[in-house]
Amino acid sequence: MPSEFDLIRRHFARPASHTLLGIGDDAALITPKTGTALAISTDTLVCGKHFFADVDPCTLGHKSLAVNLSDMAAMGATPRWCLLALTLPEHLANNDSSWLTDFSRGFFTLADKHQVALIGGDTTAGPLNIGVQIIGEIAAEHALRRSGAQLDDDIWVSGLIGDAALALQHSLQHVCLDDDDLARCMPALLTPSARVELGRRLVGLAHSAIDISDGLMADLGHILEQSGKAGVIYLADIPCSTALQKHLPSPLALQCLLAGGDDYELCFTVPSDKRSKIIALSGDLNLPLTRIGSICPGTGLVVKDPEGSTVTLETTGYDHFTA
Repeated sequence: MPSEFDLIRRHFARPASHTLLGIGDDAALITPKTGTALAISTDTLVCGKHFFADVDPCTLGHKSLAVNLSDMAAMGATPRWCLLALTLPEHLANNDSSWLTDFSRGFFTLADKHQVALIGGDTTAGPLNIGVQIIGEIAAEHALRRSGAQLDDDIWVSGLIGDAALALQHSLQHVCLDDDDLARCMPALLTPSARVELGRRLVGLAHSAIDISDGLMADLGHILEQSGKAGVIYLADIPCSTALQKHLPSPLALQCLLAGGDDYELCFTVPSDKRSKIIALSGDLNLPLTRIGSICPGTGLVVKDPEGSTVTLETTGYDHFTA
């Protein structure tokens, strides 16, 4: 069986750009650009909790970095460096396994796309567990925060909502998708897009932002709570795929759309007088940006259906300790 250092050299050691000292010492050395603050976030993916044991390792490598890039996007930060901690079962660390080769290929393909340097981490033996810490840069006074929503802000989301959760429900055999719908939904679950460029372009336009990881209602609820405001969104305006539309308004489809999570789209609030700028930005990025509601006085989130009734759900998002 290869040693820890053999695994690192074979699959993860490579020159790190914009870095004083990368992999190979007790710590990395980085130099942020003058005038910037460091934005730092971390996410852990646990086998059996966040992904199936038989998932394609290349897509898992992609997703393990994408979920962290999404945090940078929500802050408007430019991702620059990352660290990777891998806990590996013995059979995946074996020389005869291609698992690490495929995992690192998915990881580095996305890292190269966003010019993110892997500068260190750790490997150890045990149940499969993937931890990534990401570090980005942004002018401190320009960082997007959850606490900035203001009265008369519009609430917007990027992309389509609910496809990842619907694909998961298919995998769990709670719903049956035909081949075409499954092909449309599964990439949202396995290889989500991180809206890094959108986040950067929202700096100076948006008052607040968050990435949708635990579900639209739960994550928008964080903005409302930290901003001390209320919000109303309209079910008919939330953008979703034709695959999900086929199942609405069933309870399962509503749960996927409003509380399913794993979307990694951005939810953000923008003054209503800047709608035309967001529409123009949507065209520039070739990315759907949809206005789904507004910020208002009070507390809490209200979801209205097409008849004007309030939509209620038993759970409004994913919780690691109750799921």
